[in-house]
Amino acid sequence: MNPAVSSTNATISSRVAQLQTRPDCIRNICILAHVDHGKTTLSDGLLSSNGIISSKLSGKVRYLDSRPDEQERGITMKSSGVSLLFNVMQRVKCPSGNANEFETKTNEYLINLIDSPGHVDFSSEVSTASRLCDGGLVLVDVVEGVCTQTHTVLRQAWTDKVKPILVLNKIDRLITELKMTPSEAYTQLNQILEQVNAVLGSFYSEALMKDATKKYEAKVALGDNFDIDVGIDDATCDTDQVDAPDMDDSDIYFSPEKGNVIFASSLDGWAFRVSQFAQMYAAKLGVKESMLNKVIWGDFYLDSKAKKVIGRKKLCGRLLKPLFVQFVLDNIWAVYHAVIISHDREKIEKIVKTINVTILPRDLRSKDLKALAQNIMTQWLPLSKAVLLAVVQHIPSPAVAQADRLPQILYPDDATSAAAHLQTDTPSSGLSTPIQKLTTSMEQLQFATDREVLDKAVYACNASTDAPVVVYISKMFSVSRNSLPKLGKQSSIDPDTMLLRRQEIIRKSRALDREKAIAGIDDASLGLNNTMDKPTIFQLNSSHASSTNDSFSHLENDEVLVGFARIYSGTIRVGQTLNVLGPKYNPLFTDTNNSAYYSTATVERLFLMMGRDFEDLDCVPAGNVFGILGLQDHVLKNATVSSTLACPSMAGVKTDIKPIVRVALEPVDPTQMKQLVHGLDMLNRADPCVEVILESTGENVIVCAGELHLERCLRDLRERFSRIQIQASPPIVPFRETLSIFPRIVQQSVSIQPEDTVQAPSTLFNTESSMPLPIGTVMQETKNKMCGLKLRAVPLPPIVRDFLAKSVGRVQIIDAMKDTQKRGEALQEFELELKASMDHAIKEGDGVVSKVDWNQILQGIVCFGPKGIGSNILSCTAQTYSMNKWNQTSFKKDYGELKLDQTESTPTEWTSKNARTAEFENSFVSGFQLSAASGPLCAEPMSGVCFVIEDVQFMTASEQDEVTRHATLPGQILAMMRQAMKQSFLQWSPRLMLAMYSCNLQTPTDILGKVYGVLNRRHGRILSEDLKEGTPFFEIMSDMPVVESFGFTDELRTRTSGAASPQLMFTGFQVLDQDPFWVPTTDEELEDLGEKADRDNLAKKYMDAVRKRKGMFTEKKVVEHAEKQKTLKNK
Repeated sequence: MNPAVSSTNATISSRVAQLQTRPDCIRNICILAHVDHGKTTLSDGLLSSNGIISSKLSGKVRYLDSRPDEQERGITMKSSGVSLLFNVMQRVKCPSGNANEFETKTNEYLINLIDSPGHVDFSSEVSTASRLCDGGLVLVDVVEGVCTQTHTVLRQAWTDKVKPILVLNKIDRLITELKMTPSEAYTQLNQILEQVNAVLGSFYSEALMKDATKKYEAKVALGDNFDIDVGIDDATCDTDQVDAPDMDDSDIYFSPEKGNVIFASSLDGWAFRVSQFAQMYAAKLGVKESMLNKVIWGDFYLDSKAKKVIGRKKLCGRLLKPLFVQFVLDNIWAVYHAVIISHDREKIEKIVKTINVTILPRDLRSKDLKALAQNIMTQWLPLSKAVLLAVVQHIPSPAVAQADRLPQILYPDDATSAAAHLQTDTPSSGLSTPIQKLTTSMEQLQFATDREVLDKAVYACNASTDAPVVVYISKMFSVSRNSLPKLGKQSSIDPDTMLLRRQEIIRKSRALDREKAIAGIDDASLGLNNTMDKPTIFQLNSSHASSTNDSFSHLENDEVLVGFARIYSGTIRVGQTLNVLGPKYNPLFTDTNNSAYYSTATVERLFLMMGRDFEDLDCVPAGNVFGILGLQDHVLKNATVSSTLACPSMAGVKTDIKPIVRVALEPVDPTQMKQLVHGLDMLNRADPCVEVILESTGENVIVCAGELHLERCLRDLRERFSRIQIQASPPIVPFRETLSIFPRIVQQSVSIQPEDTVQAPSTLFNTESSMPLPIGTVMQETKNKMCGLKLRAVPLPPIVRDFLAKSVGRVQIIDAMKDTQKRGEALQEFELELKASMDHAIKEGDGVVSKVDWNQILQGIVCFGPKGIGSNILSCTAQTYSMNKWNQTSFKKDYGELKLDQTESTPTEWTSKNARTAEFENSFVSGFQLSAASGPLCAEPMSGVCFVIEDVQFMTASEQDEVTRHATLPGQILAMMRQAMKQSFLQWSPRLMLAMYSCNLQTPTDILGKVYGVLNRRHGRILSEDLKEGTPFFEIMSDMPVVESFGFTDELRTRTSGAASPQLMFTGFQVLDQDPFWVPTTDEELEDLGEKADRDNLAKKYMDAVRKRKGMFTEKKVVEHAEKQKTLKNK
């Protein structure tokens, strides 16, 4: 097949509308890669093939980067889509039947292309893009190789079942920068290909193990017996009884002979696959093209004497070049050497004549050698031809892809049975089981029928009018209403007109800026800085209020949210009323339970997205990517839109990046709070990663993925959504408070707040024993002496702490379960894994406190914290009473249901310690939750601490005292619990846990020292440093506290003159092994550090900074170390 880009007079929009009705001619793809690996430059090259931009501007205009900050920084921050047309001409036999007669047939394809960011802060945009697509172009810079984000995007493609095509980009850098020979370049390309395939192989092995485990558990659940043959030396299990998973890995790897690997230089505008060179050389060598295509890549060599291709084993010591080097790379190197390195005019003319390209004489005389090389290579190996043809051949159409991808998206818990249901056309067990549990009624039968119809329509990409409409909104993005086409004036725009219109918009924008400058309107009026005239802000009069309301009304109507969507079945039309289903919508629930999770909305407009421009559409059939207007008030981040309520929700995109950086916001002008709230609502809907929180104190807080993401969010608020001056607090970074397994050798006075915290003697417990209490054990009483508590704090092993931290969502699901049997099964499985992690920690001796009965503690777990789902444990091991355990299947949170035994004869005494404790159990649990959420160091959540209630004593009272004291006892127990937890915590050696970034960067050898200097100043820790083979670049892996990361990127770029750019990814919390209360005490410490302790205590520095920010007491002296006398001057 030979592709050719058509140049007809038909408009893009009309041709796209025709192709949208043919799912077999549609390809939905996204571009995935690490930052600065050439995604947007590749997009420019594809756009130039459709005439949207000039080929000379390809790689420079960055057309899909429509935001000003994207153009300023040179990186993509949001995913954007564009529709391209591509013609493929194919020779087919004539209808006459003559074997020697052929005719040319042209097939036109619609390519919906989505460009996604590569920066780690915007990984959520990658997730939203991949859910809309069936295939992806995975770009790898051949100089930098496989980077961190390359792993991330490959996993995203694997998870979403997006079929990838590998693009080895920036091959020109191997010639012009690294000065490699063709043989060295071949080795480099081969190594990168092996690395990418190794990543895919790890995904395959992981999936294989998961499937095998599921099949084994399913057989165990069915009661199948497994014979275990025990021999003399070992015991072996007959694994043949567990069927091996039916997974084929032949189609998951990249291989140039398969055609799913593209070699490219997107900046120079050329690309090729090995099949193109196989086609060129097949006639010259007199061999079949298919045979040559199999051997042109790999360890195959041409024996010119024998005139045959041989393998490595038959080289017999001869120094022959691989076919790929001899046929491909040598020719490309010859072009670059002739044009750029040696600039040999005669050689250039010879090459131009050989490869049959047209170069004008003035271009040959041009001094811009890079442009001349681009001109030659673009005509010889056009980028769009190689890339788009690979997309057409290897990316499945929506009709084929949806049958493979949709079972997992619609039914993530039972995708296997859904896929089997698709293949056998019989009701699947996973889909029918919930329905079979319902009573047989007309409504339930109708639901089953609707679900069956919906599944078949979605899997087949049915676009008929009878098919149910199913649309997935991956994200909402904000556009100015003025940038949308005006209603009733939809026009056909060819590429030239589109370019002129864009230039006119730019001209008008510049004219408007000049008018603002003449009128004295600067950026301050838009809230870009803090130089507004303060007196004018607070002039509260009627005219000011009126202007504020007018500006707010204008603000609401200026920015609109458009849904980035894909339709899976049916045809969506303008004016149609549909159901908007939220992530928590469940079609099996009744309307009462689902009423909060779905709504109805009317489609206002539909758009064909052309990058920065939009074209109106009347309808969109199944299989297409489009924009939808009218869901602004119904969609938060993502949603499912359907014409039937039987449709399951496809919303809820999972991403590995969690927001970590918090900032509190407030308007400079307090009267503009309404605008700020509106802007935060728009930001929350438009950004798939940001979290907007209204604190109990009334603060408006946004949580972002990183510093760059935070900067973009603040800019959007100031310039687009709120358009007011906004004051942002310094970034608030979370900490955690934990315990070291090694207590203090010398107990020091801990005074972190002014109130006295000395433990009062207990009158309810027997304190006459001379045995000292274990470290971390305290006895506390309520103020009215009615209740006493003996509590012990013990640090959890790191393995157990990490297990609980990862199981937060799992614990939350178990707590929410209403089915007693399922909850019991889930509890049993969770307890077994928790005990296994504890046993592993005890066996390894990893952070386990000795002389602690961990089995008894695990059996007595009452709850987790904070918020019932954290990594802290409250356990009750007392023998004299019991508390409700978390592992009880029928867990009751209404503690008031427990009644006192009325058989006792004395009404003035408590009847039972069990009932007595149970009555106030809620106070103990609430005190634990509050303390776990606000530790004693700096009121940050605790992590990895176990609190054990060893005893609770109640004092008997007279009838009158019981009446007067019992009313306040629950609150006093809560306060006692918090105070006891604080004292027991501080008896150990407390530690802070820092939020950590994983820092990955590549840097040249000559500036390695400067990079280390910046990392050391930021308290970074080098984990690994490797010299990438064949390159002058070091790859450095390190970790760094998030609190030290602000301004790190700018400082690093400044120190290295832009040669190093880091990628920061949040990896979790890490213990800072430093006591915040440590002071030098021994003679050696005093001799080394002095009484002043000049060396900073980093943990105390962080702790005091957080306490100061929260308005808590800090030990800061006004005059410190006042040893120098005042200098007196006599006059």
